[in-house]
Amino acid sequence: MPSFSRLHKIAIISLGAVGGGLAYYQFNNNDKNQRKFGVHNSWTTNYTPSVKWDSNWDHREPEALVRPLKGNKPEAENEYNEKLEKAKGKAVRHLFLIRHGQYFVDGATDKERTLTDLGKQQADMTGRRLACLDIKWDLLVRSTMTRAQETATLIAKHLPADLEVVNCSLIEEGAPIPPEPPVGHWRPEPKQFFQDGARIEAGFRRYFHRAPPDQARDSYTLLVCHANVIRYFVCRVLQFPPEAWLRIALNHGSITWISILPNGNVVLRSLSDTGFMEPKYITSR
Repeated sequence: MPSFSRLHKIAIISLGAVGGGLAYYQFNNNDKNQRKFGVHNSWTTNYTPSVKWDSNWDHREPEALVRPLKGNKPEAENEYNEKLEKAKGKAVRHLFLIRHGQYFVDGATDKERTLTDLGKQQADMTGRRLACLDIKWDLLVRSTMTRAQETATLIAKHLPADLEVVNCSLIEEGAPIPPEPPVGHWRPEPKQFFQDGARIEAGFRRYFHRAPPDQARDSYTLLVCHANVIRYFVCRVLQFPPEAWLRIALNHGSITWISILPNGNVVLRSLSDTGFMEPKYITSR
C-alpha cells in the first residue's frame, strides 16, 4: 500500500496540473487579461511582431544603393542583379565598446576627473583581457575626455604598438535622450538633450553600419567611451526604444561586443562583461 507521503505528492501534482490547466483556460479566455498582460501563446501562427526589424537601418541595404530596375528586358534585369550582387557586403564588423575605468567624480573640470588607482587597475585588466582574445585589431577610437583617454592608453599597452588610435569628440559622455521612465535625481536641462543627443547620434552613425562591399575580411574596432553613450548605442543598433538606455547598467572597464553582419542583422555578443575581473575590482559608480 502506498505511503501517505507518496499519495500526498501525487495529489499535489494532480491538483497542480488541474489547477494549472484551469488557470491557463481562464487566463487565455479572458480578453481583459490578454489586453493587460499582452500574452501571446508560443505556438500562435498569426502572431504579428509589435515592431518589425528595419533591414535598411544603416541605409546600406543593396536595394537602396542600386537604382531600381526599369523595364522588363532580360539585359536590364541581368545588369541590375549584377550591380545588386556587387553591392552586397561579405565581412562582419565587430565593435567592442569599452567603458572607462573608475574616476574621481568630484573633479571640478574634466581634467580633474582622472582615473582612481582602482580605475587604472580596471583599465589594465581590460587591456589584458582584450589581448587574450587573440584578435587582429583594426582601430582604437577613444573619447576625448580625460578618463577615456587614460583608459585607452592603459589598454593600448597590451595591444600591438602599430594599432591606429583615433580621438573622437562625438563619443564624449552626455545626455543622449530623455530616459523613460524618468529618473528623479537626474534631470538635465532640455537643451542638454538637444545638444548632446545630436552629437551622440552622429557618433552612432559614424561607427555603426555594415561593412562596405569591398571589405574582404572581418574588422575589429575598439571604442573607449562612456556609459550613457554605450547604452544608447546598444539600444539604437538593436532597434530597441532609444529612451530605454538608462535601464541598462554598465561596469567600469567593461566590454560590450556587437557584431554587424553583412546582411545588416546585429548580434549582441556580450554586454558589460567584467567576468575577467575579481569581484573586488568590479564597480559601476
